[in-house]
Order: sequence, then structure tokens, then C-alpha cells
Amino acid sequence: MSPNLEGTLKSQVPALLLRRLFGAGARRDEAAAARQHHHHQAPRPSPSPSPPPAGRRRVFVQTESGCVLGMDLDRGDNAHTVKRRLQLALNVPTGGTSLTFGDRVLENDLSSVRHDSPLLLTRNSIHRSCSTPCLCPVSEDFEQKDCGGLVEILGSSSGSVRRLVDDVAAGIMGGLDPVPIDSGLGGSYYFRNDEGDRVAIVKPTDEEPFAPNNPKGFTGRALGQPGLKKSVRVGETGFREVAAYLLDHENFANVPATALVKITHSVFNINRPMNGGTPAHDHKPQVTSKIASFQQFIAHDFDASDHGTSSFPVAAVHRIGILDIRIFNTDRHGGNVLVRKLDGGTGRFGCQTELFPIDHGLCLPENLEDPYFEWIHWAQASIPFSEEELEYISKLDPMRDAAMLRGELPMIREACLRVLILCTIFLKEAAAFGLCLAEIGEMMTREFRGMEEEPSKLEVVCMEARRKVDEWEPFSPSVEQGEDMDFQFSMDVLGGYSDVIRSPRFICSGLKGSFRNPLTKLVESMNEDGDDEEDRKEPSMHSSDRFSSAEFSTPSLHRTTSSKTSSNSSMHAPNRSADEQLPSSLCFVRLSDMSAEEWHVFVEKFQELLKEALEECKAAAGQRMKQRLGTSCKF
Repeated sequence: MSPNLEGTLKSQVPALLLRRLFGAGARRDEAAAARQHHHHQAPRPSPSPSPPPAGRRRVFVQTESGCVLGMDLDRGDNAHTVKRRLQLALNVPTGGTSLTFGDRVLENDLSSVRHDSPLLLTRNSIHRSCSTPCLCPVSEDFEQKDCGGLVEILGSSSGSVRRLVDDVAAGIMGGLDPVPIDSGLGGSYYFRNDEGDRVAIVKPTDEEPFAPNNPKGFTGRALGQPGLKKSVRVGETGFREVAAYLLDHENFANVPATALVKITHSVFNINRPMNGGTPAHDHKPQVTSKIASFQQFIAHDFDASDHGTSSFPVAAVHRIGILDIRIFNTDRHGGNVLVRKLDGGTGRFGCQTELFPIDHGLCLPENLEDPYFEWIHWAQASIPFSEEELEYISKLDPMRDAAMLRGELPMIREACLRVLILCTIFLKEAAAFGLCLAEIGEMMTREFRGMEEEPSKLEVVCMEARRKVDEWEPFSPSVEQGEDMDFQFSMDVLGGYSDVIRSPRFICSGLKGSFRNPLTKLVESMNEDGDDEEDRKEPSMHSSDRFSSAEFSTPSLHRTTSSKTSSNSSMHAPNRSADEQLPSSLCFVRLSDMSAEEWHVFVEKFQELLKEALEECKAAAGQRMKQRLGTSCKF
């Protein structure tokens, strides 16, 4: 057999298998492309996709290394079918892997997966390596296997987003390459329309900080592992950007139109060697598909970090702050508030401005941690809410918002929705009580005294509510972990980053007198054995193992909320390297490990306790606000 014939067979056999698996769509695309080439017609962007036939769904499967494959599922397809298609199309090993959809691990039944949903293929072993190559396709027909368009929207979208997608597709077809953005820690790109104007910013999920294909050297994690903030996983900032847009009802805070998309282009970064060869950047650019956040580009003059805040409208600051509180934004620095001058003003001071909040990928964490609100020190935040703002807040419905996000973003984790519900209730109660934006932000922000970090007033209320839930008679001290693990950070993923709850003194014996109880010393080093031994002598908080932290004083795998503790912390040493570059953020109370019934009781207790905490905060409102040591991710 001649070498040429052998090579032809090697490329054609996988292509035939792909066509068998992916249906006739690829053959139709080939025929259409041939006819188009024959008539020398200029390609045009494809129209918005029509709904699939009854029983069929289109899904987008992403591997831990960032490879994405769009495929159509029939009623009879299961997880094994999806894995087989991935293996044939992308040459990805699927042994010992699980197909996940948000909190859920999909077995054979895929009935819970909606049309246009993103799925993630993860490995089952706790030794998750980030070295899995982003392998190239097995044949030259790779682009024919996925019959989707250049830009496909995942889920529903507004008309403005669909028009943006059409504009970007026209720009790509017209040969206008995207422009990589140098700023920031993750990969992001300006996409243009057919006139060359910037119309959208695209951020691939596998190019986030610490993700496998990050173009700026911040790698070291697989998708699904803890990221910049330990309660926001790598690869999951994209749907949080969309959530912030969906929660900005009536465009109250001016969040730009945002969607989650599958987008195909050669500009995207791939770090891994291709099929064991030389690194990908040594080859010519290769067309690849990515799941990414897709946000409208806002023309602006500068951002809030370059501008005196005195000219910012009070209403604009309040509206951004209201959104940040609802979504528990952990990274609202001046660089992600865009400023546009109005009425042809000149200079940076004294002119009328309009504000646009962007970069919401670090909102809605899975646990309460330390938020960052730069506006907390702006004068506008100390001005009382207007009647219009109070009316907007009073009409917020956290349960309805959570249900809306479950429908629009079915991959969102239940723990994120609990944070949304809790913070919205807190905002409504605090605003009705008469607190201003700065006072509300103060109650959510932790204090740093020397080298010690104390929980915020909001966290202290949550800790007391959690204690009351644990004392509620219908619940036994031991918690069934099976149902909880569906939507909490599993310890094999967290490794050495288990939550830290410091001492029995965190649990308030009651809310009379001083609401904030004194805290034990925070242990900053993993190697302070003396402090370990001292803390082990302290009595347990209460009978429940979920909060039994007195015998552990350092963040290690031994300190878990489950009774199934083990000595595997040393096995996760490689996972610590990337996160050591960032400020540590502790978790004083966990929301994710409560059953639905426990969560209902927790919300009731939280609302009861909150009133007393608000009274104490209002009494101290005349005191001067203290400066906080922030944990912004703008480096």
C-alpha cells in the first residue's frame, strides 16, 4: 500500500465514524459548502438557529483542558454516547471520567439536560492533573463534525444579544480578526463587526486565570477546581457574568448585554502540545471552538480608577451598589466601572458622567467570603436611598430571581443561588430599616486587625442562625452527606483549601450585649504546630461535626465539615501552588451543606436575628467608617 493511500484511509475512516455519530448535518454542510464554492458566492452569516425537532437537544461538551464539542442528542442518547462521540471527535480519553451538569453528575439518563446546555467532562480521580493535552482532531474533517455556526448562544437571549452575535459573525466572515486585550489576568478579545467597529468582548472560560489555556502564564488548574476566589471555580465565571446581566432588572445598574456562547476562531489561545508534538504556539493558528462569555462593548472615556469620583451621579453609584450587594460581588474595584462623559464635557473633573459596571465573573460565590466594594468609601454611598431606589429594592423577589436563574442558567450551582437569596433578603431588610449603601456594605465586609481577620456582621448573623438550625430537634447531629455533596465543594477538589471556622467563640451565646464576640487568633502558617496543639485542647462547639472545628486550627484537609475526614492533605500539595499567589480568604460559615429543609429553617432564623443586628448597626452609624484591607483581584 502506498503511503499516500494509507494516509488517505487514516483520515477518511475517522471521518466516516464521525458522520455516523453526528448525523447527516455534516454531509449537508459539505454539500452546501461545495455549492457555495462552485458559484464563488461570498459567505454570509447564518440566521438564528431554529428550535430543534421534538426530542432533540443541542449541547456543548467541554473537557477539563478546554476542548469544546457541540452535538445533537436524541431521546435515546445517554452519557456513554456523549463520551464516545468526544473520544472519536477529539481523541480525548474518557475512561474514569464523569459528565457533569452544574451540581449534577450525569449517569445514563440525560433527561435533565436542556437544549443549548454546556456540559463538563471531568476525571473521577482526586489526583486531577492539568496536563491533559488539548488534542487536535483525528482527521481533516474536524470542522465538519460540528454543524453549528461561528457563534452559538447557549440558552435564551435578548434581541440585542442576537443582533450582536450576527454582527460579530459578519465580521468574522469578512476576515476581520479579533484583537486580544492585554490588560487583566485572563484571556479576552475585542470582536468586531463587518465595519471594523468593536462591538463585543469575549472571554473564553478555559482562558480564565489558572485555567489550562490562560495566555498570560496564570495556569495550573483544571476546569472545576478553585480559582482566583476559592468559592468560584475555574471555568465558571462566564455564567456569572450572564447572571449579573439577568439580575439587573430593567437595566437598573446599566450592566451591558451579556450571554454565554460557543464561538469558533483561530485567535484563541491553546497552551497544550498538540498530539504530543511541539507546543501549539509554535504552529500556525488553528481554528478552535470555545465556551465564553459574550458581552456588549461599551464605548467609554476612562474607568473609575482614573477619574475623580466626585462627579459620579449618586443614583448611578447607588444602583451599582444595590446590584453588588445582591450578587455578593467580591471584586468591585474602580477598574471595572466604566465612565462615559455626557453633554460633550471636557476634562476628567466637573463634567456629567454615566457609569457602566462590568466584570462580574467573581460574583455569586458558593460560600460567603470577603467582598470588595470600592464604592464603600465614596461619598455617594453615605447618602440615603431615594424613594425610587427603595421602591426598586422592595419589589425584589429573591425566590423568583433564583427560579429565573435556574431556568436561564441550569448549570448554576444551588450554593450560588443561596448566596443570592440571603444577600437579597439582607438588602431588603437593611434598606427598609433605614441603612444607607455604605452602612450595608460595612456589615458585609470583614475587618482586618493586624494579622487577624474577623467575620463580617452578616457572617456572624449567619453563624448564629446556623447554630440554631443545628439545635433544631428534627435534625440529628450527624448529617447525611450524600445529598449535600451534589452542590458543595467536594474535598477532593478543594484539597488543602478546606473552610476555616476558627473557635467556639464564633458562636454567639445570644445576641444581648455585644453582638460581635471576640475571636481567637487566626493562624497564618500551616507549620505553626504549637498553635495546632493549643487549639486541639479547646472544647467542641456543639455536637454537629459540620461545625466542629475546635480541634483543627489550620486550613487543611483534616478540617472538613464531614465526619469522613482523612489524611489526604499531602496529596493535594501541587494544587496549592497557584493559589499561594493570592490573598487567602477564609470561610466562616457554609451554606451549601444544608438540606432543603434545613435551608428553609436557616432563612427563617436568619431573618429573626437580622433585626437585632440592624438595630446595633444603626446605633453605631454615627461612628466614622474604618478603612478596610480589600481583596480586589486587580493586581
